[in-house]
Amino acid sequence: MRKTGARDRLLETATRLFQERGFSEVGINEIIEKAETAKASFYQHFKSKTDLCEAWLQTIHERSEEIRSEILDSAGDPVDKIVSYFEGIEPFLKANDFRGCPYSNTAAVVDSGCCGIRGKIESHKDSIRQFFRQLTGEFARSGERASQLADQLFLLFSGATSESQNLRATWPARTACRAAREICEAERDR
Repeated sequence: MRKTGARDRLLETATRLFQERGFSEVGINEIIEKAETAKASFYQHFKSKTDLCEAWLQTIHERSEEIRSEILDSAGDPVDKIVSYFEGIEPFLKANDFRGCPYSNTAAVVDSGCCGIRGKIESHKDSIRQFFRQLTGEFARSGERASQLADQLFLLFSGATSESQNLRATWPARTACRAAREICEAERDR
């Protein structure tokens, strides 16, 4: 069996370690060792641990975008689509041992000097807000109301993810899912 390329091994290893322990708790040497690659190979593919983190966040973002695109492209009611997205919180948390949002976790440990990482975080979070705006635009009474509702849903989604992580419990995710449906149905029924 052929080994995957050094870049892929480094990224896969960093993904696992960053998700398990967080960006700030993992060093380059550990990543290199566990990826079974040479230090020179690391620097051939990534300028720094920060550069590797940006690649990791980009990979997660691309997978998340695929999920949101599938939801947007599917047939059905926009409220059901929003609820479907919220329903994804619980399995995501369970699969990742309640580590929560990699973007929020990384944002908590990087300073303002990490412009590339901060840019990836802001871009990802904004894409979630835009996803909610697109869906709420299908039933809200105005564009302004769709934006307000989308921001409420974004905060509800983020809060549910954070509190499920903090409490290592799924009830915040389930409660947020019910609340999202209630908020959206109340708006649609106006």
